[in-house]
Amino acid sequence: MNLKERLSFINDVEYLENENLTSYTTFKLSSIGDLIKVKSLEGLKALMPVLAQNNIPYLVVGWGANQILPAKCNDKIIHLEFTFDLDNLNELKSEYILPASLGLNHLTAHAVKFGLKGWEVFTGIPASLGGAIFMNAGTNLGEIGKLIKSVRLMTTSGEIREEVITENSFSYRHNHFVNPGEIIIDATLTHLGIDDSIPQKIKDYLEYRKKTQPLATKNCGCVFKNPLKELPAGKLIDLLQLKGVGVGELRISPKHGNFMENSGKASWDQFSTLVELINYEMDHFFGIEFELEVKIPYH
Repeated sequence: MNLKERLSFINDVEYLENENLTSYTTFKLSSIGDLIKVKSLEGLKALMPVLAQNNIPYLVVGWGANQILPAKCNDKIIHLEFTFDLDNLNELKSEYILPASLGLNHLTAHAVKFGLKGWEVFTGIPASLGGAIFMNAGTNLGEIGKLIKSVRLMTTSGEIREEVITENSFSYRHNHFVNPGEIIIDATLTHLGIDDSIPQKIKDYLEYRKKTQPLATKNCGCVFKNPLKELPAGKLIDLLQLKGVGVGELRISPKHGNFMENSGKASWDQFSTLVELINYEMDHFFGIEFELEVKIPYH
């Protein structure tokens, strides 16, 4: 019995072979691979042992805002589609238990409505909650890790474990508790109280992002980690006068040096070439090699 037949017996799991995965990342580089849609926690719990027993590699993709998929994805792509009643965000709470598949845009709207202090830190980040937690997403205003109280994860054997977050659980764009193969399923978020200035702060920061970042284009957010806080990657790329430089249908954004824009059907090869070009110039002039912030699967 092949994998497709095995998964056909699991409720709330759909297996699609050779699926066009281009729309599963915000960068929209051309990509094809096998997709597994999971619509419930029970479905995920039944799926995990099957993958483990058959040594099948997989990658979880939420909004794909900070991920790049190769032209041919060898790993199975898992996409969580857990249901969530948004009416749960109609009232103010001291803490919230929220699914990994929930978009941060809904949390930002809730923060604006009730003035939740601390929730301004993920303003404008186009990501699911799970993806944001995995990479400790943030902005100039702060990082999401400081708002997370606990995280529930699905292990490779289909068991649920809870991670209580401490001051050592996160670092810059990184978590220290998700073990290989584990999947974030939900999290408990808190806030820092009510502040009437939060709605305006979020509005102002959204305006700032619109002016300084190419939000309307197909991109993956910041490509590189900042080498130092006082040395932003975008500023260094700007100093090298690389803004607007492109390969095929991919170019470094004229608006922000740490963004790449896909103007059509850009490819994985074009991305790799542009990354190599930037790092060559960085090493030649500044003796610095950037570390990627965007997540790339091994393939």
